[in-house]
Amino acid sequence: MRPIDRRAAALGLLGTVLWFAHAAPSYAETWPSRPVTMVVPFSAGTTSDVIARGLAHELSEKLGQPFVVENKGGAGGNIGAAAVARAAADGYTILFATTGQAATNTLMYRKMEFDPQRDFAPVVLVSKAPVIITARPDAPYGSLKEFIAYAKANSNKTTAGFPGNGTLGHITGELLGSTAGIEFGKAQYRGSAAILTDLIGGHIDIGMDSMAAYVASVREGRIKALAIASSQRWSKLPDVPTVAESGLPGFEASVWYALLVPAKVPAEIVAKLNATTNGWLKEPKTREFLANFGAETAGGSAADLKDFTRAEIEKWGPIIKAAKINF
Repeated sequence: MRPIDRRAAALGLLGTVLWFAHAAPSYAETWPSRPVTMVVPFSAGTTSDVIARGLAHELSEKLGQPFVVENKGGAGGNIGAAAVARAAADGYTILFATTGQAATNTLMYRKMEFDPQRDFAPVVLVSKAPVIITARPDAPYGSLKEFIAYAKANSNKTTAGFPGNGTLGHITGELLGSTAGIEFGKAQYRGSAAILTDLIGGHIDIGMDSMAAYVASVREGRIKALAIASSQRWSKLPDVPTVAESGLPGFEASVWYALLVPAKVPAEIVAKLNATTNGWLKEPKTREFLANFGAETAGGSAADLKDFTRAEIEKWGPIIKAAKINF
């Protein structure tokens, strides 16, 4: 090759390298330029679906492209999460995850097609829905402290209802038993409605589940609310103490919702999603919207979500292992 040809080739190569160097940032800067799919790993009409649709509407308004919710239920949310884990890391497929897909499922399922710590990048913690501990209306105890005393005096003579094996309600029950040093029977249901029916009918003694389905019955006096497993009391049930106030300091348990994206999505896209979601969470109307589901706003940085997720795995891992919850 003649010197002039080598020089031309070198200049051409340099131009290509410079093009790619500038192309990645500009791609992230123009995102989104077409519709974005938000996968909800549960069926339409569930709490996670409704909250996701509220957020999707905000993202559509603020970012100028449709954010389309797609429901992919099954296997505790693992089917939908696996689909997002396999998606292109271009920011056009995102996951509206709950506690299970983001953290605890990996502690319970023997075979999973994804690793939440490896295959996803955290974006933002959207919301937390604390677990409420309720009791049948004629129970001989009106507080969690009284229930713990009753359970200690009547070991394995009370029954707790949970919304399914491995759910947050279930593992909260396991945490309560180990922390308080009590034993009780465990009844697994398929969702909240059946728990509520059996509580009202006096067929079970207590129930542990996220709050939304139980608030009306508590207010109407059809069931008792013993405690809420959050860091502070909830504004819509101000007379119900926290579990910590009931004698178990530091006891918290919430179903939580978070945005995740495939692991190699550009940081600039993660930053846009994070900033827009945090803006939405700061609006009073969002706080009221989430409160209707017994949930509270969260927010923070992607790093905050990463640290929170790690802490949740460390917290629930020993509880799930001791209870031998696996699928």
